[in-house]
Amino acid sequence: MDLDRAGARRPLSVSVDWISRLDDRIRFEVRLTPNAGRDEIAGLGEDANGKTHLKARVTAIPEKGKANKALIALLSKALRVPKGAISIASGETSRVKTVEIAGDTGDPETALRAIAES
Repeated sequence: MDLDRAGARRPLSVSVDWISRLDDRIRFEVRLTPNAGRDEIAGLGEDANGKTHLKARVTAIPEKGKANKALIALLSKALRVPKGAISIASGETSRVKTVEIAGDTGDPETALRAIAES
């Protein structure tokens, strides 16, 4: 679900292929909002080109990697994977980041889909 301009909830038509499975890791994009009121995963969103991403908010400020570290901690807790398995592959200074979860960490892909749809 997403919000329209009036603030009403509307279904979000997103691609089911927003998570890429590579050899021993998964990759997905996150749109991070720093300086938020609370740390949370806020569902799925789309950019202007229709590309799907996970929306996340953290209270940390975007200074010296603090917001990135908070994002990794948030994802680690939500997906129940070690922090060391999560890395930002690209976009460290951008709002939209490519995140990778590596190794045999259970099934983070299923957990990601469940979190994004709730």
